[in-house]
Amino acid sequence: MIAVEVIVTRESRDYGLDEISEDVFRHLVELAAFHLEDDEAAYLRRELNGQLKAIRELDAIEVGADVPITSHGVPFAAAMRLPLRQDRIEPSTAADDILEQAPDVEERSIIVPDIPHEEIT
Repeated sequence: MIAVEVIVTRESRDYGLDEISEDVFRHLVELAAFHLEDDEAAYLRRELNGQLKAIRELDAIEVGADVPITSHGVPFAAAMRLPLRQDRIEPSTAADDILEQAPDVEERSIIVPDIPHEEIT
């Protein structure tokens, strides 16, 4: 596994994508192995572009530097918070059942096919 740390500042947030084009949308549909009728694809693309617009609007809201990035918009009083549960390691009884349903298993690991990648032009 490769870990990559990305530091994002407001100045570096140029996503270069004002909307999802038909070409990019068709590529995403192909990668997801969806079969969509033309009207379904048009509707879904409009919805995704609406969500992208909403995200950009939220991103444009100025937030003070003193607000932590993981801060919740509404502070919760200690009495309202659920207590943290104690972590417990317990053996799974379902592992064998799950492995029996997998199409390809090697040394108790499920093997998944590689996803082909291609460049979008």
